[in-house]
Amino acid sequence: MQNTILLADDDVELSALLREYFESEGFEVRLAHDGAAALGAAREPGLDLVVLDVMMPEMSGMDVLKELRRDSRLPVIMLTARGDDMDRILGLELGADDYVPKPCNPRELLARIRAVMRRVGGAPESGTIRVDDLELIQGSRSLTKSGEAVDLTSTEFSLLLELLQHRGEVVSKRDLYVS
Repeated sequence: MQNTILLADDDVELSALLREYFESEGFEVRLAHDGAAALGAAREPGLDLVVLDVMMPEMSGMDVLKELRRDSRLPVIMLTARGDDMDRILGLELGADDYVPKPCNPRELLARIRAVMRRVGGAPESGTIRVDDLELIQGSRSLTKSGEAVDLTSTEFSLLLELLQHRGEVVSKRDLYVS
């Protein structure tokens, strides 16, 4: 199964170059060139990871990341020309999985993408988790109990998903908050 990446960067030439490289390595690549488009595209089903530039028109990458983290654990790698320590720390504290300064070697970025995807288990936004008579369907963000639909808010779904993904483990309040 082909992994799908959203590449959100206002640099059209860099986006085209990275898209071509990632596609040659077997990835499907979707593009967004401003923050608002990136947020919309990141909420579409079927994505496995987002590469997100910090400095974009309409909405900054940091703001996109904040919004995404309200209801998604989709892996995000921040890509930015602003590489000072405080920017990297803020990005990571907001929930980014990695932070890569520009200019970067496309091969290194690809290696980081693959590493993050290995850590999160491939396609985190799809699949079904079954426990007894509960079935949590990640793609549609729905829950059934004994075949009957259970209404959940987005926050309730995210918390339940986090807890089910870590059954038998202690989950910190911070991890629940980020989820």
